Amino acid sequence: MRAAVVTSFGTPPSCQDFPTPVPGSPEEVVIDVVAAGLHPRVRSQATGSHYTSSDELPLVPGIDGVGRAPDGTLRYFVLPDTTLGAMAEQTLIDVRRSVVLPEGADPVLIAAAMNPAMSSWVALRRRISFQAGQSVLVLGATGNAGRLAVQIAKRLGAGQVIAAGRRADRLAALQDADLTVSLASGDQLGEVAGDVDVVIDYIWGQPTADAMRAIVTNRADSDRPLTWIEVGSIAGPTAAIPSAALRAARLQIVGSGQGSVPTRDILAELPALAEVITSGAFQIDARAVPLAEVQTAWKETDAEHRVVITP
Repeated sequence: MRAAVVTSFGTPPSCQDFPTPVPGSPEEVVIDVVAAGLHPRVRSQATGSHYTSSDELPLVPGIDGVGRAPDGTLRYFVLPDTTLGAMAEQTLIDVRRSVVLPEGADPVLIAAAMNPAMSSWVALRRRISFQAGQSVLVLGATGNAGRLAVQIAKRLGAGQVIAAGRRADRLAALQDADLTVSLASGDQLGEVAGDVDVVIDYIWGQPTADAMRAIVTNRADSDRPLTWIEVGSIAGPTAAIPSAALRAARLQIVGSGQGSVPTRDILAELPALAEVITSGAFQIDARAVPLAEVQTAWKETDAEHRVVITP
């Protein structure tokens, strides 16, 4: 079969022949892949930089996708850490880690949206006790996952959603945000978002340290709980968190992702999320790219749309 194959970390995968998968247990089935999203998580998988990487090569990237099962059902699937990912004509799935998609589901939109949407959906529904009416700040709201996080927070009942990012043009396009603020505005972030209840953070690094300092400093009621959910780290893997921020406010920092949320909890959320995406509730910008062009598509690192590989 044909697949996107990584033979060297740091080098984009290329479309080449790869052994056809063979089930190794009763729970595994071979599925015909219809669409697989090129997510940041997939890029880190292909560079060997993700914290789950085993450094094993060659590998086929892709952590989730949509495929046609042997019984004819169209399924969204999530793969375990494996060297046989979703960016291939076929892959191996455990049907227990998949859901049958609703009637009328668009495979490309599902493949584009499920992974980035899960980051905030699971964080708010499974990682913390989020309450309707609470206010939410999304740090990094101009990326694919951040834009969806703004919409999801509203969908799940947020009383106010504040979007923060560096791209003014993308901030202006966020129709679901109640307020927008530039991350480059310094103290303005603290003035606008000083009293939020929840922060969904896709940035980390120095921008997070600066934002945390600004928000805690401008908090009107230091006794009001503030939950900071670390989801991504596009600005850097470490952040110099000021110790005073932890002492001066009821600040709780938690992570949300693979490991901190049990797999069973993530899988339990898949049907509801797939239903919402299929209903057209979210604005999703996806572009389908044939598997043969994966090497070129890999270089689109600043695209506003989510690339979806279609074998």
